[in-house]
Amino acid sequence: MAKAVHSMIRVLDEARSIAFYRDAFGLEIADRLDFDGFTLVYLRNAEADFEVELTINKDRTEPYALGDGYGHIAFVVDDVAAEHARFTAAGFAPRKLVDFKHDGELLAQFFFVADPDGYQIEVIERRGRYR
Repeated sequence: MAKAVHSMIRVLDEARSIAFYRDAFGLEIADRLDFDGFTLVYLRNAEADFEVELTINKDRTEPYALGDGYGHIAFVVDDVAAEHARFTAAGFAPRKLVDFKHDGELLAQFFFVADPDGYQIEVIERRGRYR
C-alpha cells in the first residue's frame, strides 16, 4: 500500500521559510541535505510522519511564479479559532475564518494563510474526515 510522505515546494529564502513553518505549524528540521546546486530541507512535527520538503535552488534570485496549477496543503488543528487569533497576532495575515457546509451540515471550519513564497495553506479544525 502506498503512503504519502512529503510535499515539496521551492522557496527563495531558506531561513525565512523555516521560521514561518516553525512558528506557524510547529515544524522542525528533520533533515537537511546540501548539494552543489540546491539544498533540501525536510520539516515535520510529532503529530505525523508527513513532511514538507523545502527545495532551495542556490542560483535562484527571483521569487517563483506559482502559476495557476498549485492548490494548497492543509494542516489540522484542535481549535481553529484560537489558531486564527494566534496567526493574526503573529502577523501572518490569515484570511477570514470560514464555516464550510454540505447539505446544511457543518463539514469544516477553516482559514487560509500564505507562506513567505505565496503558497496557500489551509488550516482546518480537526473533525469528521479531517483528522
